Amino acid sequence: MQDLNYTKLPYYQYFTDNSCDINNKGTARFKIEYIDVPYSYKGILNHADYEIHYEKERNVIQINFEGSKEGVDWITNFIFLPKYYDTFVFNNKKITLRVHTGWAFMYKAIKHQVRDKVKELKDLYPHSNIEIVGWSLGSGQAMLCAQDLYYNLGVKSYLYTFGSVNPFKTNIFNRGKILKYLRGCCYNIYNFCDRSDIVTYAVPRIFGFVKLRRVNLKGRFKFFGLFRPFKYHLEYDSEYKYAKIYKKESKM
Repeated sequence: MQDLNYTKLPYYQYFTDNSCDINNKGTARFKIEYIDVPYSYKGILNHADYEIHYEKERNVIQINFEGSKEGVDWITNFIFLPKYYDTFVFNNKKITLRVHTGWAFMYKAIKHQVRDKVKELKDLYPHSNIEIVGWSLGSGQAMLCAQDLYYNLGVKSYLYTFGSVNPFKTNIFNRGKILKYLRGCCYNIYNFCDRSDIVTYAVPRIFGFVKLRRVNLKGRFKFFGLFRPFKYHLEYDSEYKYAKIYKKESKM
């Protein structure tokens, strides 16, 4: 059951903390120390990075996934042929999940550690809420984590991602069914996207890949902005970009 006393942070704060204040604004609440887990995919050494902690003042277990930070991460990003992920029955209907191969292998390397730590904290704080936060590559890991925790531990989460990618492969026949299931794994979902951020269109929807719920930030689409990822992929700590969302929520 959703906790009516749950208090979320300002949306830009999640990005600032998760990215370790990448724009050096000095507004991070603390410095996240990511756990680095090495793994190999077809002989290529890579690293999956995550962090989990409990925040007493908000009664929240927060899970963070780090964005791309080195060249080999971009190799992972481009291994996008869909991989069979799992098959199960949901609402008396068969669901088969297929996922971007590179991101699926990355999450596979850490999923047991993530589950075990969340279960440990949930046992200590049974009435706590779970937040999952990710940026860029980490946004895909966060979405996979939300489904994994719901499927294996039966817990729903609040999902906040930035520069959000499209990790799940669908087709015109199963897209609605799969998105209904995935959205049901969370209490609320914000896959934040700047319209001019090229990363948010990866892998292209034309190939059937989707995110859970695209939430566009304030600002017009700028075609040439797609060629400026170091601008539009890094501005998720700008408070004004969320003004439209806050205005809409205040009327609800």
